Amino acid sequence: MKKQLYRAAAATILGLSLTTGIVAADTGTIDTTGHDSSNSITTTTTNSSTVSNSNGVGAVNFNGQLGSSGDAVANGNTHSGDATSGNVMNSNGLDATVAVDNTASSAMPVMPVSGGMDTAMVKNTGNNSTNDVTTTTTNTSTVTNDNEIEVENLNFQLGQSGDAHANDNTNGGSATSGNVTNTNTAKLVVTVKN
Repeated sequence: MKKQLYRAAAATILGLSLTTGIVAADTGTIDTTGHDSSNSITTTTTNSSTVSNSNGVGAVNFNGQLGSSGDAVANGNTHSGDATSGNVMNSNGLDATVAVDNTASSAMPVMPVSGGMDTAMVKNTGNNSTNDVTTTTTNTSTVTNDNEIEVENLNFQLGQSGDAHANDNTNGGSATSGNVTNTNTAKLVVTVKN
């Protein structure tokens, strides 16, 4: 009689262990579930990264120059010397260097390949049990670079040499008007790195 009671108690404990079951969702394991049980593991991972760079750089160099030499006049003299007008020179130089470096674009965090669960294990499930394992990973990365760079060099130069006159002289000297030189130099270096 005692043996039958022990066997009945053991069968009752075994039946409880089969119907209770253990689902360890953190480790992605379904283990020892009961008869006609329904078990599921669902892991959803969403990673999103957005980098937006908007750079507006403008540089304007406006240069207006006017140079005029005076007249050289040696008129109405018995013995005339030399009359010389000065030289005129206009010069403009521009050296503009524009550099845009968006290091934040290349320093974006690397998206994980998978979600938080690398493996899922289903074992020792009961008869007619239904087991579902679903892992969804969504990675979204957006990088937008908007660079507007404008460099202008506006240069207006005017140089005028004066007149040279040596008239009505008994012994005339020389009359020389000066030289006129206009020079404009521009060096532009633009570097954009996103």
